[in-house]
Amino acid sequence: MKASEEPFTEHRKGKFVISTDQERFDVDVVHGFLTECYWAQGIPREVVVRSIKNSLCFGVYCDGEQVGFARVITDYATYAYIGDVFVLGSYRGHGVGKWLMECIMCHPSLQGLRRWSLVTGDAHGLYTKFGFTPLKNPERYMELHDPQVYKRNENPAKEVKS
Repeated sequence: MKASEEPFTEHRKGKFVISTDQERFDVDVVHGFLTECYWAQGIPREVVVRSIKNSLCFGVYCDGEQVGFARVITDYATYAYIGDVFVLGSYRGHGVGKWLMECIMCHPSLQGLRRWSLVTGDAHGLYTKFGFTPLKNPERYMELHDPQVYKRNENPAKEVKS
């Protein structure tokens, strides 16, 4: 099932709502945060749009305005990667991030997965509350990381050399 075909869920707590309804996401807010953050600095708006379309996303709203976001990249069967998690500054420190993670972890389509992963530079304390630990066997993991991809021209494909 494509993320865009997933029926949306909503949770309410006081003046806050967390929803997976793709029609509600404020792409300007999401892009505005991501383009300035340490992990996606300079990300083009069209890449953010494509990433939302192809992921299970969670928006956090206060009085109708988007104040937080998270994206889950998953096959809905065995694996999920949590990324692009944020709560805007003035809403931090009130348990919103913890509640967002609770909503992600209890989402009906994400139950029974064998493995979850994420990468964080500063929120280890939050994620350990949900069972996340440092990699048990980091020597088994590999990555292909291109931190300059958004700074190059609009076509991020690398030239193939013969």
